[in-house]
Amino acid sequence: MGESGDEALTPAGRLFLQEETKQVINCVIGLKNPIDVELVKSEVRKSTMLQHPRFSSLMVRDERGVEHWRATQVEIDRHFRIIKEALGEEGDERAINGYLAELSIDFDGLSMDKPLWEIHLLMAHNCLIFRIHHALGDGISLMSMFLASCRKLNDPQALPAIASPSNISYPPFNFWNLLATLWFSFLFVLDFILRCFWVRDPRSSITGGAGVELWPRKIATATFSLQDMKTVKTAVNATINDVLFAVISCGISRYLDFRAPNGLRDGVQLTGLAMVNLRKQPGLQDLSNLMKSNSGARWGNKFGMILLPIYYHRSNFSDPLEYLKRAKATIDRKKRSLEASFSYKIGDFVMSTLGPKFAGLLNYRILCHTTFTISNVVGPQEEIMIGGNPITFLRANNSALPHALILNMVSYAGRADMQVQVAKDIIPDPEFLAKCFEDALLEMKERVTAKI
Repeated sequence: MGESGDEALTPAGRLFLQEETKQVINCVIGLKNPIDVELVKSEVRKSTMLQHPRFSSLMVRDERGVEHWRATQVEIDRHFRIIKEALGEEGDERAINGYLAELSIDFDGLSMDKPLWEIHLLMAHNCLIFRIHHALGDGISLMSMFLASCRKLNDPQALPAIASPSNISYPPFNFWNLLATLWFSFLFVLDFILRCFWVRDPRSSITGGAGVELWPRKIATATFSLQDMKTVKTAVNATINDVLFAVISCGISRYLDFRAPNGLRDGVQLTGLAMVNLRKQPGLQDLSNLMKSNSGARWGNKFGMILLPIYYHRSNFSDPLEYLKRAKATIDRKKRSLEASFSYKIGDFVMSTLGPKFAGLLNYRILCHTTFTISNVVGPQEEIMIGGNPITFLRANNSALPHALILNMVSYAGRADMQVQVAKDIIPDPEFLAKCFEDALLEMKERVTAKI
């Protein structure tokens, strides 16, 4: 049994410690000015982060192999890795992405004899990489904690504003809408269950599979203007997530045209696995609210998964706005279903009854049976600073998965950066794939503005 005062890990936290599903989140922070190492350490020592028990606890196992958090004394210097020399001569972005690609397959980089986080300082590139084990929390929790240590650039005493969720219109409650919810839930939950066991995507030139999480990685960055995304979404009464999904669908079709023009049947389905925040209040949360154990928006891993099908169409014969219409229709149906909540609840049930090994196996199988992963975290829409140093960009990615393609988007101050992580032996040119995504948005914007 654990010692008195130990806190048991949540089922989701235990899942992220399994060999098949071990995950580390890498938060990438670009800074305008050179890094003052001692100032960064001082900011960490007085930060809200160290007041949170998970960031000052060891992960220990009792004699039954059950994991617990055990409070410990944090030795700040052990959590810092300082890289003084430049990481190549190809510019900051390529150097940082190259370093992140190495971290994405460094599964043992976070030592279990200290709390499961680290800060890497890339001195020559004015970049800070905050590595956090996924067992500590999800992207919403971690972004909220990060913002608690930042201040507005134009008001140094003020905390960054927490983004309020946009108003989501739900259909009125009546028999037919209830029937639609039950029908979509049945279809999508059945599809989810079948994916866990038997159904898999057809092979393509971006398909991963079992063992691919161990393959060498490359990372590129696709950058989007949020104003361009808003222009496109307004024209068809869509959302930013609709536009993002359409951009991914269109961009992948463009890439497949280049890589395997005769290898796929037109209209073939490839499937993405998307993470959905399930807190009662969507969007970023006030940190004090997250840390309350009785809060509906509490700290931890509180997300479900949904399957997002995309359809390959030859670029020469397809209108990019058709991708947006299909994306909006798909996501609207997903919103009316209980698929995300079901995936969270069934995962929690399997972890609690059959144990983390079986739950990890199911998660691994659904990854092997789909083609890519996508996540989107909303960051502050105003410029901020940390320790008095203005932040130039925010990005995120995670440890490699059996997928050969992993997409992680974070928005900040009018732009959105999407990290395109690939298994380089399957997708050798992620820079070209990133450009396919960027061009897809620009072409959608051109089509929209031409119709105005």
